[in-house]
Amino acid sequence: QVQLVESGGGLVQAGGSLRLSCAASGRTFSSSAMGWFRQAPGKEREFVAAISRSGDSPYYHDSVKGRFTISRDNAKNTVSLQMNSLKPEDTAVYYCAAGSRVVVTASYIYWGQGTQVTVSS
Repeated sequence: QVQLVESGGGLVQAGGSLRLSCAASGRTFSSSAMGWFRQAPGKEREFVAAISRSGDSPYYHDSVKGRFTISRDNAKNTVSLQMNSLKPEDTAVYYCAAGSRVVVTASYIYWGQGTQVTVSS
């Protein structure tokens, strides 16, 4: 099992930056694909970014390519999401998740509690 705790959310103006972190506990972190998802009010949860076990294969939703960067540190059991050039439409609750297959959303079965990101215009 993997327990996940997100941090780093907050209020930022459009064009600004935030860095989200996710601390994981459990013996299976280094063998898990890790992802970030988000859910805006009234919308379904959507994929944002994911990274393979080794950290050498990141994937991004088209809407965040070039602005967001996902990274992981298997020695520290952490995964991060650096968000630059934030837009009001990035406003959502962001969730960290662990799964068995990096590109298969349904494989993400462990979830954090979420952290709010609000981007003002």
